[in-house]
Amino acid sequence: MKKAILLLSFGTTHEDTRKLTIDVIEKKVKDRFKDYEIRRAFTAHRIIDILKKRDGIIEFTPEEALNSLAEENFTEVIVQPLHIIPGEEYDYIKKVVHIFNHKNIFERLELGRPILYFKGIEDEVPDDYEILVEALRKTMNFQENILFMGHGTKHYANACYLCLQQVLRDRGYNHVYIANVEGYPTLEHIIPILKKEGIKKLKLAPLMVVAGDHAKNDMAGDEEDSWKNILLKEGFEIDTYIKGLGEIPEFQDLYIKHIEDVIENRYLDLGKTKKGMVRR
Repeated sequence: MKKAILLLSFGTTHEDTRKLTIDVIEKKVKDRFKDYEIRRAFTAHRIIDILKKRDGIIEFTPEEALNSLAEENFTEVIVQPLHIIPGEEYDYIKKVVHIFNHKNIFERLELGRPILYFKGIEDEVPDDYEILVEALRKTMNFQENILFMGHGTKHYANACYLCLQQVLRDRGYNHVYIANVEGYPTLEHIIPILKKEGIKKLKLAPLMVVAGDHAKNDMAGDEEDSWKNILLKEGFEIDTYIKGLGEIPEFQDLYIKHIEDVIENRYLDLGKTKKGMVRR
């Protein structure tokens, strides 16, 4: 049997952060799962187009990657998203996996879950939120004031950020905040809370796998409307942490664990799926 693990990320046009995050995760997966061929694809078609036109770099879409694996006669494929929330990109991936499963192209085609999926209140599923908080706590000082920049989305999965914020509060990390670029709560919502709680000094950090445009420009850029400059004008003392979560070894290991769960048939719709159905 020819087996492959297909790693799907949103993608990035920034080579420097890709080498420190996506590339490192791919190598770690390759070292851990030696019986599998490791492939990658990007879900952001806009990024794929930019890389092709600007750099002559060809990156596959999920469909192209699966078609390529089928042409090479792979029989087992594990699709692991490198996304944080089960939002629009994850819906896209699920749809693609469903189509390929419906065609019965592979003997086994499974889909893993993103970083935040299960909020375990029972023993039968893991608590992805607690696990993420613990992974980040080992690297970052949660006793200092931190404002994470999440991407945010119009998708209902935006609620994941609010759930994560509550888990942080439950753990007593009362000075770790989350705001989003494209979803609630925004920076505009968080600033009054920071002032009300007497926060004077604040560290900005991306809650994203890669530190690309959002982290470098929207968060820490020199433009007037960057989060850094907005907060400086509001009287805060600002420090910036421009590293994607994908640079943190403990965070990288979460993907390893999710792949292991899929290979071992753990938490795939709690084991109640049928051939051809979308597996979570």
